[in-house]
Amino acid sequence: MDIIPSQADVIEILRSTGALREGHFELPTGRHTNRYLQMPLAMRHYQEAKMLSVALSRRLRSDVEISKHLPKVSIVCPATGGLPVAYGVGEALRATQIYWAEKQPDGAMQFRQFMDVHEAEKIILVDDILRSGKMLRGMLQLFKERGAQVLGLGVIAKQPNADLIDFSPLPIYDLCEVQVEYFSGADTCTLCKQGVPIVKVWTNA
Repeated sequence: MDIIPSQADVIEILRSTGALREGHFELPTGRHTNRYLQMPLAMRHYQEAKMLSVALSRRLRSDVEISKHLPKVSIVCPATGGLPVAYGVGEALRATQIYWAEKQPDGAMQFRQFMDVHEAEKIILVDDILRSGKMLRGMLQLFKERGAQVLGLGVIAKQPNADLIDFSPLPIYDLCEVQVEYFSGADTCTLCKQGVPIVKVWTNA
């Protein structure tokens, strides 16, 4: 396998670990889909998690603006899915620090008490997957309020949906993009019409 694995290689890792699941799924939003990514199933395996994190770190390092600030950067993620990625990327880039924000009951992102973000701090924001990007947008707002600079966004996989936020001009790096067919509900779902058994995705999945 290459230093930075191909999209096909990454997809195969996700499929072999059970992270990429194919069939008929009902999301918490009510939408139906033919594919679902459960990334913790891939990141629970040490060798796969390390390989994916190191590969993502190399994608990030290839950015001249990011590279010139290394290793004096902070790797930050949303909990809990982004934690394995943050520590893997942080180790590979020898980052100064690694920390995270958590989603509150009202949907807002917030750091733990006494967690300080310094003005002019250089941030690399990472996560395991990018779907709509709502949590990452919330984190960007936290950094903006504190005067920190986000250099780039890195994710293992993109599974974009119709609500995907436009993060430009922030550079986004990923290892693969999973194409998914979405249906607004049972009335428009071809999988329902075909009688394909449905699996409901848990709210906290």
